[in-house]
Amino acid sequence: MKFITALSIIASSLSICNPISAFISVSYTSSTTLVRDVAPLQIHQAEGESRIWYKQGRSILSSSCLYASPKSSLPPLSSGSQTSSPSSLKSTKTDSEEDTKSKDKLRQLTLYNSLSRSKTPFIPQSPDIVSMYTCGPTVYDSAHVGNFRAFLTYDVLKRVLTYLGYNVDHICNLTDVDDKIIKRCDRENVSLLELTRKFENKFFDDLEALNIVKAREYPRATDHIDEMAQLIIDLEGNGLAYQSDEGSWYFSVGKKEGYGTRLVQLDPDQLKKGASSETGGGGSVAGLDADEYDAEKEGVRDFCLWKAYKPEFDREDAIWDPVVTMEDGTTKSIGKGRPGWHLECSAMARKYLGDTIDVHAGGIDLKFPHHENEIAQSEGANCAPFCNCWVHNGFVNIGDEKMSKSKGNFLTLRTACPTSDDVRAYRYLVVSSQYRNPLSFTDAALGAAKGALKRLDKVNAMIGDALKDGVDISNSKESDMTTTVEKELANFEVAIADDLSMPRASASLFSLVKLAEKEFKRVAKAAKDVDGDESKVVPPLDIVGLASIQQALDKMDQVFGIYYEVPKEKGVENDDEDDDTELSVPDDVMDLVSQRTVAKDAKDWELADSLRAKIKELGFAVKDVKGGEPVVTKS
Repeated sequence: MKFITALSIIASSLSICNPISAFISVSYTSSTTLVRDVAPLQIHQAEGESRIWYKQGRSILSSSCLYASPKSSLPPLSSGSQTSSPSSLKSTKTDSEEDTKSKDKLRQLTLYNSLSRSKTPFIPQSPDIVSMYTCGPTVYDSAHVGNFRAFLTYDVLKRVLTYLGYNVDHICNLTDVDDKIIKRCDRENVSLLELTRKFENKFFDDLEALNIVKAREYPRATDHIDEMAQLIIDLEGNGLAYQSDEGSWYFSVGKKEGYGTRLVQLDPDQLKKGASSETGGGGSVAGLDADEYDAEKEGVRDFCLWKAYKPEFDREDAIWDPVVTMEDGTTKSIGKGRPGWHLECSAMARKYLGDTIDVHAGGIDLKFPHHENEIAQSEGANCAPFCNCWVHNGFVNIGDEKMSKSKGNFLTLRTACPTSDDVRAYRYLVVSSQYRNPLSFTDAALGAAKGALKRLDKVNAMIGDALKDGVDISNSKESDMTTTVEKELANFEVAIADDLSMPRASASLFSLVKLAEKEFKRVAKAAKDVDGDESKVVPPLDIVGLASIQQALDKMDQVFGIYYEVPKEKGVENDDEDDDTELSVPDDVMDLVSQRTVAKDAKDWELADSLRAKIKELGFAVKDVKGGEPVVTKS
């Protein structure tokens, strides 16, 4: 094994904590180990090179070491403390039988990593456990179908990881305090708790309707104020956070090397004062980031960590005054106020998954400012790499525009998909698409997805009927059908492991459907040819082949998740009862009516007509009144 000896471990250009305080020499030979006063954090191993992260004090150092063969293994690491759990230390290649068996059962997954801007092998820190953090909803309104593309992308990623043999530890946050929540509480004269729990429950109902595998935890921001306060104190200790005279806390962007360049490549001069970062999960305008509470920032690019209490705006049920216990036993208050949007994700990711996580997912609009700010906060406080792989999904478009509430062209799940067939079709439409590309949501696209599902359901039912008496395929000989099934299942597995290539996976799925249809047509044609002729015999179905198709469809559905019964929407079972009672119009219908009004004002007649049709599908009619609000009645 030929290692470069006497390597100098120098500060990486992607240094985590500022400033780098030391240079350390390490020798690599077949017998040496790393110096004992440096704590290894993790190893990133690629073809021909390994990059090792070290911690000394509160500084992060890195080194690249070249080796002669990809099969070479690094010398053993010295013992030392780690910043997170032992699973955060990424293993090098080993000849141990246990590790070999563990890796053999896992097909290599490649993902497009926004950090490297390329498709790379996905290598979790632990051999078979993946830590995964995803951005959840801001619960001030119903999530729309554009939001649910992100949640369905998380679901496909998690299902693929599970299919490939990993255990996924998934955390998804709930933002239950921000400017828009406070404004809606004031407008509707309800408490923060009442409003956020209402839309939190709607969100979970929609997850169930879409057959999305639940995360381990859905932590609320308001339940983790103490963790956020601790993160602020840690950032202050590392020289990256400061408190203004008014009492708000800010992240000092100018002191964080590489800010705004990890996931995006921004010109620092473009980061101007005046563009709000309080988007509640919607990204920023024109790639700019500033903050509404920016009167006393030291730097124009600095973003808010903690918003000081402002009696003219803030509510008493949306204000906290956390106290942090310092290392010397003293306490420190960060002041009365509430958290900034970005802070919560860093705090909750650290609490539930540790300093370094394997994968973080979200919509492409969250790259900046939200995810760049997460990286800056987490690495600035933890002095460790925050996330090894970033996965971002594309927008859902209505026409040529991104679906968003600010544009008034959004559709909630139940308004866009009023029937169970529509809901399943929307799931199939999303999960069968390439997650990184934009997705157009149209009646035609949803109709095509419904047609595909109808065909799948029909074939599945026919196979089930053919196999109702059971069949033992364990000792059966292979036929042309079983050989084709094995080939398509292998193609499916290659596709899902190649950056979640679900269109190719869908092609394999429908190859099996077509194979089954061909078999049923073969026997049906033979039966027609017999037509009572006793001298002819109707050939039997290839039961073994059909059974192998059924098994393959079941395996594929572990990823697609389309064979399920959509639960009824809660609270609408009695909508058709008693016409004499006062008409109660569901929130989803009223949202649809409001969107139609916006469309009409914009003279988008096609969208307005489409929204009217959706209202009718929900059992209501809308009548325009000149100079007044539209009237909604039961149709």
